[in-house]
Amino acid sequence: MRPSTLADLAAAAGIATPRTGGFTEFGGFSDVIGGILPVFRRPADFERLVDEMVSDAADEGVVYLEPSFWPYAHLGVFGSADAAWETVLARSEQAGARYGVTVRWMAAVDRVYDSPDQAVEVAHTALRHADRGIVGLGLHNDENGWPPEPFAAAFRVAREGGLLSTPHAGELDGPESVRGAVETLGADRLQHGIRAIEDPALVDDLLDRGTCLDVCPTSNVLLSVVPSLAAHPLPALLRAGVRCSINADDPLLFGPTCLEEYELCRRELGLSDEELAACARSSVLAGAAPQAVRAAALAGIDAWLATPAPLTAPAAG
Repeated sequence: MRPSTLADLAAAAGIATPRTGGFTEFGGFSDVIGGILPVFRRPADFERLVDEMVSDAADEGVVYLEPSFWPYAHLGVFGSADAAWETVLARSEQAGARYGVTVRWMAAVDRVYDSPDQAVEVAHTALRHADRGIVGLGLHNDENGWPPEPFAAAFRVAREGGLLSTPHAGELDGPESVRGAVETLGADRLQHGIRAIEDPALVDDLLDRGTCLDVCPTSNVLLSVVPSLAAHPLPALLRAGVRCSINADDPLLFGPTCLEEYELCRRELGLSDEELAACARSSVLAGAAPQAVRAAALAGIDAWLATPAPLTAPAAG
């Protein structure tokens, strides 16, 4: 969300603009998120958020966007999860056509608030809207004390229905979180996943499986997952052959946009243009973009790589 939109929605709700920083770990980050949620009072607030999200992505050079949504915090606004999904899916389809960005969605399971049985219902809800743009099932919130294995049934339902498995793992918890998400949930992609680097055998397994890690360097530093950007394992993972994409976790809270994260990875992590292009390719190929979108994006990445120039986003997903 744009900072200006947060201020506008807070003013319309008659509350002070919530803070967006001041955290150094996940608990503090969750508190900040909790302080922001009350600004959303009307379906139109979500429509504005979605429209601006897609517009900003287009400005970054993103051609395929796959955000996540957990509507259950907003049932007071929409009345049901289905109604919430209908609103955001309709608006993202309109915005995508307007700004030239293909938008698909991950439905989120909240591992803290959703029981395993509720997670199955989340998966069924996602499948009811698969023809409108839900393409994956995620698993969010604190990994510590909330392992992936209890949610196996929900992810089995999702995978059997044709959805991607895209859980968070290997961010707040270690390699065992990654292994559980891969072996039990059949993860196609892992949100973060970087702590796999702590287990060389697991790194080899990710390489063999072709699992993609959706890496967010700045948030890993700000949430104390890694001690510094210089210590970030993204270069080591890439050089081991693991597929990785580069992402902005949440620019409102962490700062950098997607393009700025690419620039950061070049400047601070020393990634070559070839490595940046590989990340961009992974971001396209590991998502659920239509074939024509994939082909055009991959051609754009190849064209960018063939013409050395100051960094602009290489047609990333």
